[in-house]
Amino acid sequence: MERIEEHTCQVCNELTEHLIMAKGRNPVARCLVCGGVHPITASETRKAIYVRTIVSMEATSRVCQVEMDNNEACRLGDHFVAECGEEFFGVEVTAIECGNARVKKATAPEITTLWTRKVDDVTVRIAIHNGRTTTSVHVTVPGEEPFVVGEVYKAGQRRIRVSRIKVRRGGILKNEGARIEARRIKRIFGYPI
Repeated sequence: MERIEEHTCQVCNELTEHLIMAKGRNPVARCLVCGGVHPITASETRKAIYVRTIVSMEATSRVCQVEMDNNEACRLGDHFVAECGEEFFGVEVTAIECGNARVKKATAPEITTLWTRKVDDVTVRIAIHNGRTTTSVHVTVPGEEPFVVGEVYKAGQRRIRVSRIKVRRGGILKNEGARIEARRIKRIFGYPI
């Protein structure tokens, strides 16, 4: 079975995916970007480290930690399990802090703080348009629950039909049948039935 890991490529001079070709005392890997073959140094072997993580839960935030491998890369939008004392939460990375700078990608040892938001249960904001008035409703649902443009849902005590969905990183879904998970939704627009 082939094993792929992220390592710093000696040719590309950046963190890339590598195919492990030889294990043991002198491991060797091939970069999947440039094809270069080189030994992996002992400092690149896997070790678990804990990264300080701020978990946003709507109105509150908690300081937690995420366990990562020492050579693991992290990008905006990645998902992890954050450990907050005795509790564990599914989180999505919203910002990566390295020293005083915010970056889009970094390896675990470079990261000072991960800024995340809880996504196992999320609060979806729904704007219900009824003629000249708009009512705002908040509904808590599992982060993976899909919402579909044109479908009927229960929002509080009302039944609504979804007309548009504003995406957190992107535009607006307008086409009937377009679907997206709740964790990726910024706001749902609908009208009462």
